[in-house]
Amino acid sequence: MTGLNQHLDPLQRSGIRRFTNMAKEVDDCVMLTIGEPDFDTPEPVKAAACAALAAGQTHYAPNQGTLELRQAIAAFERGRGMDCDPAQVLVTVGATGALYTALTGILDAGDEVVIPTPAFSLYETITLAAGGVPVALDLRQGGFQISKAALEAVVTQRTKAVVINSPNNPTGTVLSAASLEAVKQVAMERDIFVICDEVYSQLTYAPCPSLSLDRELADRILLCQSFSKPYAMTGWRVGYLAGPQKVMDRLLLLHAAEVAAVPTFLQTACVTALEQDVGPMRDRYRARRDYCMDRLERMGMSFPKPEGAFYIFLDIRPYGMSSEAFCTRAIREAQVAMVPGSCFGAEGFVRLSYCCADDRLQKGMDRLERFLHGIS
Repeated sequence: MTGLNQHLDPLQRSGIRRFTNMAKEVDDCVMLTIGEPDFDTPEPVKAAACAALAAGQTHYAPNQGTLELRQAIAAFERGRGMDCDPAQVLVTVGATGALYTALTGILDAGDEVVIPTPAFSLYETITLAAGGVPVALDLRQGGFQISKAALEAVVTQRTKAVVINSPNNPTGTVLSAASLEAVKQVAMERDIFVICDEVYSQLTYAPCPSLSLDRELADRILLCQSFSKPYAMTGWRVGYLAGPQKVMDRLLLLHAAEVAAVPTFLQTACVTALEQDVGPMRDRYRARRDYCMDRLERMGMSFPKPEGAFYIFLDIRPYGMSSEAFCTRAIREAQVAMVPGSCFGAEGFVRLSYCCADDRLQKGMDRLERFLHGIS
């Protein structure tokens, strides 16, 4: 039988999905695994989609995305300080589509991508599928921040890009101005792309500087964004990629071959989404974060303070077991599910997601506390 693309050989199933599925097999297990808002999509957004369908918006959209949505996105980005024109915007199937188009579009076989870890596993998966080489930059010993010396130590002649995710999944940390300056200097000195994954940028509890706003880096920044997290639209699968005009002109051709275009009526609804105030949802996440931090600190757990997103990255090294074993036992013995840090390239930690209903979160904290007492 004819073989498959060899670049698929090292790919593995998402650890997040694997442990979520494991938890679903346990009755009444509290799911603190998936990073999915528990809120429903805002009513105005749903109404806009229904109205667009009723108006007959069921035909092909332009490959790049509708002009109306690209104009709205460009205005939104300019509002936060990015120099962005509608021609520089590509509407994609979620941030996943943006990341896939960006990485696949810039990588040749053997090119390297620096991935500060812990990190969302998708970066590594796409890099491998594109024939590239993922290179981990371990941030655990540096307070989950990036130093120029550490970054330079992993950059080589084959480095094509560095991926920046702030606020970070799985830690919830925000990269400091000093970390971003280190990335900027190396990117300019080595002439490499900076891929900014900012899907949690509207869900921050502290100032969150961004390299996507740096005019000096504009010719090498590729911004990946999503409607999923801030607007509770995970199932809608809409995001966007923004970058230099000459780069986007070529990436558009790749995107058109991948998906043709995002559904037209969804794009109309996304224009309305950009008009929504995410403050109330962000405030709920902040309250849940504070509740979890208080409970976990009283349990004696250590973790970097989350300043965005909806995750806490617990240090389980004092318990003397692998993160896989810890999470497996927590599901089977305590009916509470988390994700091993090994799934993010950081053994010795586990990720807890607090984007679930308050009563379930309290039950999850109670069960985790009993579990920790039982293994201490």
